[in-house]
Amino acid sequence: MADMSAMFRRTPKNSGERLVTLIGKPGCHLCDDAEAVIGKVCGELGVPWEKKDITEDAELHRRYWEQIPVVLVDGAQHTFWRVNEERLRKALS
Repeated sequence: MADMSAMFRRTPKNSGERLVTLIGKPGCHLCDDAEAVIGKVCGELGVPWEKKDITEDAELHRRYWEQIPVVLVDGAQHTFWRVNEERLRKALS
């Protein structure tokens, strides 16, 4: 049987493609605000992004609980708590 998760995994098409990751949790209004900014900027720039829920990942919970929402760009921490649209756009350009 084929590995179905591979079909849904986001993988960069080439090494130059960016990836933004939003780490948050359900019911977090700052996470909702961050998602709106990330969705707008990534949508305009054509950059893929993903959400990760710290309540479902013990390591993310341990690392980021006091900082959520946390935004990673290409796996490196970009910001936390509030996402500045222009700063994110600049990081991705």
